[in-house]
Amino acid sequence: MKLIRTWTAIAVASALLTACGGGGSDTPDKPGPAGAPTSKANFVSVVSFGDSLSDAGTYAPATSATGNGQAPFLGGRFTTNAAGSTVWVENVAASLGLVITPHEVGFAGVSVKCPAAANPALANSCTAYGMGGARVTDPNGIGKSGGALTVPVKTQIANHLARFGNFKGTELVLVLAGANDVLTQFGVFAAKATQNGIDVAAGRLTQAQADTSNQAAAIAALGEVKKSAQELAGYVRTEMLDKGAKYVAIVTVPDLAATPFGASVPASARPQLTAMVDVFNLWLNEGLNGQPVGIIDAYSIFKNITANPASFGITNISSRACDVAKIQAITSGTVTDGSSLFCNSTDGAPFNGLATGASASTWFFADGVHPTTGGHKVFTDEAVKVLRALGWI
Repeated sequence: MKLIRTWTAIAVASALLTACGGGGSDTPDKPGPAGAPTSKANFVSVVSFGDSLSDAGTYAPATSATGNGQAPFLGGRFTTNAAGSTVWVENVAASLGLVITPHEVGFAGVSVKCPAAANPALANSCTAYGMGGARVTDPNGIGKSGGALTVPVKTQIANHLARFGNFKGTELVLVLAGANDVLTQFGVFAAKATQNGIDVAAGRLTQAQADTSNQAAAIAALGEVKKSAQELAGYVRTEMLDKGAKYVAIVTVPDLAATPFGASVPASARPQLTAMVDVFNLWLNEGLNGQPVGIIDAYSIFKNITANPASFGITNISSRACDVAKIQAITSGTVTDGSSLFCNSTDGAPFNGLATGASASTWFFADGVHPTTGGHKVFTDEAVKVLRALGWI
């Protein structure tokens, strides 16, 4: 089957979903969030919900150098790990003079809640709930079958409320989720389209039948993406704002087609991956209509970085800094996709997984979708600018 027909089908489906509201809802024509606080806050903590982009070390035990789940760890965060490497939520907290640590650390069914509490001074710091693979509502996130915890955002919020009762209004709440829902649904559609192509080649389907099937699969996938966005907006309203949260910053999903992962799919598919991100951001914005939250528009931020990387101190915006073959060798063949979770950038170390000539500070991407340490710093700087513009800091 010709790819152009496959991806044209999803383009048509995207237009249909937006035009008809995905089967029941009005077209999203509302302005989105409004009335966010404008007063400067004296934050006492940072609370983060989301996925791997905000994961402060959930899966460190899986990267144990000795293989027994204990330190030292080769990696632990989805970035270019080395001593002192942090992700953006940790960076934001540090800029406020605060500490945020993982709510849960573990892998393959074995985990520990708030390990930082071993130090009494850090007992309330375990508010980094985001973890790799997590989706908005579905607990079966990316990597779940391989041992990842993938606690969904819905449960992450419930876990916070169970610990603290409610939000106090003195937290900076950061929410970044949805990318894994997009990637999951994109994968479902792509698998269906691929199978339809095989069936056409084998004479089991006509091209017209395959096109119809592709369009139906596209509409279904986009509908699921829309549903996830609406669910996330609902959780923000009812489980955060209604329960005391005052300073809530929602981060939009960046364009996944403009990543090394996006470059690995057929060129004709990339606009459709972008369309799925657009659908998510569109309905998330609509679901927060009139709500007093701040928006950190990662979609626009990443577009700006891509358009003019040098102005952000970035020298490479398209390649993976982590070497797939090196990481495979370092992990004795266990990790074959070059995941930045296992990527270490310590100079001279035998477990350094950077590609020859790569930089953890000036290359933007560590792997297919995750930023390097330098990439996280750039995004941190942009996020802090937004918080300042809101008047929160």
